[in-house]
This record gives sequence, structure tokens and C-alpha cells, in this order.
Amino acid sequence: MNSTSRRRRLTAAALTALAVATTATACGSGSDGGSNTADSGTYTIWDPYPQFDKSSAWAKLLDSCGTEAGVKVKRTAFDTSDLSNKALLAAQQDNSADVLIVDNPVVSTLAEAGVLTTTDDNKLDTSKVDPNLLAAGQTGGKTYGTPIGANTLALYYNKDVLKKAGVDVGSIKDWASLTAALAKVDKAGKKGITFSAIGTEEGSFQFLPWFWGSGAQLTRLDSAEGVSALALWSDWLKKGYAPNSVINNTQTTSWQEFASGDYAFAENGTWQLANAKKAGFEYGVLPIPGAKGGNAAAPTGGEFVTLPVQSDTGRYATSQKLVACLTNTDHLYDTDTTLSYVAPTSEVQTKQVAANAELKPWVDAVKAARGRTSDDLGTKYPKISEQMWKAVQSALSGSKSPKDAMAAAQSAVK
Repeated sequence: MNSTSRRRRLTAAALTALAVATTATACGSGSDGGSNTADSGTYTIWDPYPQFDKSSAWAKLLDSCGTEAGVKVKRTAFDTSDLSNKALLAAQQDNSADVLIVDNPVVSTLAEAGVLTTTDDNKLDTSKVDPNLLAAGQTGGKTYGTPIGANTLALYYNKDVLKKAGVDVGSIKDWASLTAALAKVDKAGKKGITFSAIGTEEGSFQFLPWFWGSGAQLTRLDSAEGVSALALWSDWLKKGYAPNSVINNTQTTSWQEFASGDYAFAENGTWQLANAKKAGFEYGVLPIPGAKGGNAAAPTGGEFVTLPVQSDTGRYATSQKLVACLTNTDHLYDTDTTLSYVAPTSEVQTKQVAANAELKPWVDAVKAARGRTSDDLGTKYPKISEQMWKAVQSALSGSKSPKDAMAAAQSAVK
């Protein structure tokens, strides 16, 4: 692609879209800097993992992949949203990183802006990746990278709280049985469920399993099914089954509420597994139920490894070797263990469960998960998501009914 025409496509609108396209599941903030270099023996990698320093297993893996490819790796870590904006600005200057690891909903925005090469162009092998996870990196019938791993949402539960309330977790099959369990917990003097409904992408991320679990589609926020999902959350607050704090809860503060030991359930992700083991009480994990039964599709979190467009196309072959090294079966297991992710391939998922049986419900949840930009929503998703979280805020605060809130959201999207 001509670099001038590519720069024309890197608009302010793309920058705005990226501001709401990311979910903050990574920790910390990164240092600035890092760009492509004229030194052909040095290849730049940008990632959203500032929590891992130079001594980490992740940084050492990058270095070893560089050695295997016969080059030196220059790695720069950024905060998730900062990385996305830096990637757009670097592309404007024709100075992109050789390898870019970004939050999966950002891929379609960068792809449509002309920043990324397709797997047809860069020859990345995605044949072993689970299709539902690969879909998050697809738009316009093309694939723009490969997932390095996935996380998603499920319900953690406090075994002691449920036991004292007389709740058999095996009886929870759908929304009605879950709500009945919350009623029993409330009657026993404990707290029901906590989650994040904050007015950001985190709020949309946490609402999506209930929205999709109702049978609703993101193209029709105001459908009867979509309204029923918002009514479920709203009713839980009215009955005291969920605290009013969910309106401002991030996924971190929601977890802190659950870790107090007073709550029966918390909606949260794989990244809390280490914290769950430190909580001081026995816990279990339950896939989020659909309205009428079965497992609801939860959104996939996690990053894609991509190859940005370079004016020097001769660099692609080595960049492809770096990505292949990072995502091969042996390294995926180590990487996803470090990141607390579920691997994107069935082969490595099986290996993970064999090593840690506690990952089984998470693997099941990931297999049922959906990409937020799937169904070819691409850059439409950020606008839909913004209106969805605004609807959730309106309904839970009581300023609008669930029906009116979703109607207003759908009207704003149009």
C-alpha cells in the first residue's frame, strides 16, 4: 500500500475510536518510546504488558525469539490505550514497530486505518487457532494477526456463603435459578453478586454476557432480549441482590468486594485466579448462564500479535519468524501461563488443563466466547459499546427505565 494513501486513512476518527475500543485488563503504565529503527539487525516489538520488566519470563522469551531469528529485539511496553494511539501515530510517520501486540477489539480499527498487514500478506499460520477467537482479528473477510491468548468472564462463587444459604450451585442453570439463589443468599443475611457496570468499556465488557445470553445482537440494542438483560441487572439492584457500588465499580474494585468474603458471586475474569487463591475462602467458578439455560457467550479479552505495514517489505520475513516463535505450541503454554490466559489453540488448552484442572471452566468459557468486533462489526463496535454502557448507567442509576435506556442507545448508534 502506498504510504501516502495509508496516512490519509489514519484520521482523527480512528484515534477517537481507539479511545473507547480497549478494555483495561492489563496492569500498570508503560514507558514512552520505541519505534522502528534503521538498524536492520534490530526489530522493534511493542506490547501492552508494562507489568513485566526486563527480568521477566515474557521479556526473556522475546529476547530468545530474537536470537532464534538472528536479530536483536528492542521491546517497548505501553499502557493498553496509549499503545493503540502510539501505533496510529507511528503509522502516520511511516515508523511502525515491526511487531505490534494489541488488545483484540483494536485490531479492526488499525486494520481499517491501513496500519496492519493481513495474514495472506505476512504468511502467519492461524490454522490451529480456535475460530471464535480468531474472529476478533477479522474484518472485511481478511485476518490481521493471531491471538496470543484469551481471557473471558465467568462467575466466581464463595462456597461457604452458598452452603450457609442452602444453595446448590449445581441447580444454577439459567437466570431464574441464579436469581432464586441470590434471593436465598439475601435471606441468609449475606450479599448476592457484584460486578462492574462502570461507564467505560469495562462496563460493556461485563454486560455483554448477559446481553448475548438473552439472545440479543449488538446491531439491535433495543430488542426485547436486550432490554431483558438490562432489566435483570436493574432488578438485582432494586432488590438489593447487587450493591449500588456496581455503577462505579471497575473489575478491580468489584473483585475487592468479593474478596471481602461477604458476597456469593462475582463476575470477573481469568486474571483474578491468583487473587482468588489468596482470598482466604474456598471458591468455585461457574460459566455465566444464558437466560433460558446453557452457557452465555462472554466477550474475549486478550491480545493479537500483528505485523504493521512497513515501507521496507523485506522486514516481513524476519518479523514473521518472531511472531511464529512467540505463538508456537511450546511457547504459547509458557506465555499464557505467565499472562493467566487461556491458550488460543485446543492443543495448548488441553495441556493447560492437564497441568491445572482449575482451568477447565475457563477453557469451556473461552470456547463459548465471542469477539466484541465479530460479526464484521469492526469499527462500529466502539460506538455501539459507548451507547450500551451509557444505557446501563442510566438504568442502574434509575434515571431511565431499561426499555427507555436501550431505545435511546439504539437511536444514538443510528
